[in-house]
Amino acid sequence: MIKKILSGAAAMALMAGAAQADYNLTVLHTNDFHARFEPISKYDSGCSEDSNAEGKCFGGSARLITAVEAARGRAENSILVDGGDQFQGTLFYTYYKGKVAAEMMNKLGYDGMTVGNHEFDDGPEVLRGFMDAVGFPVLMSNADVTKEELLADVLQKSTVIEKGGEKIGLIGLTPQDTDELASPGQNVTFSDPVAAVQGEVDKLTAMGVNKIIVLSHSGYGVDQHVAANTTGVDVIVGGHDNTYLSNTSDKAKGPYPTMVGGTAIVQAYAYGKFLGELNIVFNDAGEIKSATGEPIIMDASVSEDAGTKARISELAAPLEEIRQKVVAASSAAIMGDRSVCRVEECAMGNLVADAMLARVADQGVTIAITNSGGLRASIDEGDVTMGEVLTVLPFQNTLSTFEVSGQVVIDALENGVSQVEDVKGRFPQVAGLKFTWDSTKAPNEGRITEVLVQKGDGWMPIDPAATYTLVSNNYVRNGGDGYKMFRDAANAYDYGPDLADVTAEFMAQNIPYSPYTDGRITRK
Repeated sequence: MIKKILSGAAAMALMAGAAQADYNLTVLHTNDFHARFEPISKYDSGCSEDSNAEGKCFGGSARLITAVEAARGRAENSILVDGGDQFQGTLFYTYYKGKVAAEMMNKLGYDGMTVGNHEFDDGPEVLRGFMDAVGFPVLMSNADVTKEELLADVLQKSTVIEKGGEKIGLIGLTPQDTDELASPGQNVTFSDPVAAVQGEVDKLTAMGVNKIIVLSHSGYGVDQHVAANTTGVDVIVGGHDNTYLSNTSDKAKGPYPTMVGGTAIVQAYAYGKFLGELNIVFNDAGEIKSATGEPIIMDASVSEDAGTKARISELAAPLEEIRQKVVAASSAAIMGDRSVCRVEECAMGNLVADAMLARVADQGVTIAITNSGGLRASIDEGDVTMGEVLTVLPFQNTLSTFEVSGQVVIDALENGVSQVEDVKGRFPQVAGLKFTWDSTKAPNEGRITEVLVQKGDGWMPIDPAATYTLVSNNYVRNGGDGYKMFRDAANAYDYGPDLADVTAEFMAQNIPYSPYTDGRITRK
């Protein structure tokens, strides 16, 4: 009898020890990959094989395969997740849509991802095809898809996976303004991220899950807001605004991880240039005891997996003739970085707006407005290939011409500068006009203080009552990036030539093209 009591006590002691054991989890993560299956240059655009051999390139799926395998090897337990926007950005997406993303993500062994706004660029049908092809859950909590038959009962809000005997809850989060940023269709409606996340946390907690990770394609600011206004979220893996977090670089926007209460927020820039590696120690209650790590740069020190590199080359073969065609030359690098173009006049914005206006000037068009979110890369000095142009302008947008009043032009510019603080893609790049805006005023409260339109060789104030003929891209003309004031424009024609072709032809007519800024946008 005494032996039995001792045995029971020993067993209870062992159980208590097990219950108090820490759980180690490494969260490997990517975001905003944008079809960069091949290595990229320092400008986030294409990088030649010669430059790659010289150690000048970054990223690519072949490097990610090597880096993920190594990271898993040094982790006790690990998951690989993505913060959205695998779609769009290179000819790979234009040609294959989501098929290559599905193949490479399956090969890498992802455990889950959230829907990014660009996953809706070609509507629910392409997203559904991608979801059918991948072997992991694709998540989105803050949307109602019950009226969209392609996504209803397939697209989950959250899920539970198991690693090392522990349950981990994953929740997806998508930009609330995705209906303005992409083409989800009228059957999908988006909602507040805080309420959506808390609802799924409560559901998972009721199921006994005490380790919860949000995969959020919502931006660094929204992620901090969600962390501060929810309970039970342990980690937020971010995306959408290409934020670089680091503890070692002076270029970082914040520390890695950024702690808000007990929630660890991480993000790893974009384009596969980094692999995020967050090492978490949980106590038995699912609380974070420590969260450490650093994004790993995918530079030449990371070897490329030979099989993956060969497969990417095979997939690239049909694209090669288009990409390698030299269409122009530039006398200097053309700045198209989002950190510049989404807050001020930039050389790439001037190039594209000038090209648009030049193409249709003989139709009486006098003003060009384009969204900076449509500019996806810079171009370096020297020969310019069509592949580089398509990397800058990958969306297959067409030129749109239309007529609106001067007041609508002012309203459009007001929308364009309304989210500068969040570095949003609606910031306008223009030609045929100049404008001044006051950053001290509240958004949509009269930030635009002066608008001048070109008349001959001079400039004159815009007349709010007059009618002007504009050119933009079909995405903006139809209300994208908040430009809803253009939806009811008169004499609208949305089926002009592809914006990438227009830009390439404009550069070809001005060889070598000399990038410039000329003060057409002024900030007070």
